[in-house]
Amino acid sequence: MSTRAGARLWVAQRATAAVLAFCVLVHLATMVFAVRGGLTAHEILERTHGNYAWCAFYSLFVFAAGIHGAIGLRTVASEWLGFRGKAADAAMAAIALAIVFLGLRAVAAVVL
Repeated sequence: MSTRAGARLWVAQRATAAVLAFCVLVHLATMVFAVRGGLTAHEILERTHGNYAWCAFYSLFVFAAGIHGAIGLRTVASEWLGFRGKAADAAMAAIALAIVFLGLRAVAAVVL
């Protein structure tokens, strides 16, 4: 991998970590607030149904997780398994797409 590509992956990893930190805090605070407020899972799902602000938030969460996770797994595979080059890039892309696809299905199930 070129130095430029490595630097881009490093920046993307750190940027998605910042997004994930924010999203996790919002998610956990919302869940704690909802549960302490006495809401059941069914009531929470009723409130999220059709709420496009939550759809946007959780979609951002999913994209950040997909990118962050795939880059991290690529790094682990490179260091531990010697998995490098185009095969590593293709595997990283496939993992990211799988995470995003499955995550967006979950978002659609909760919001739409």
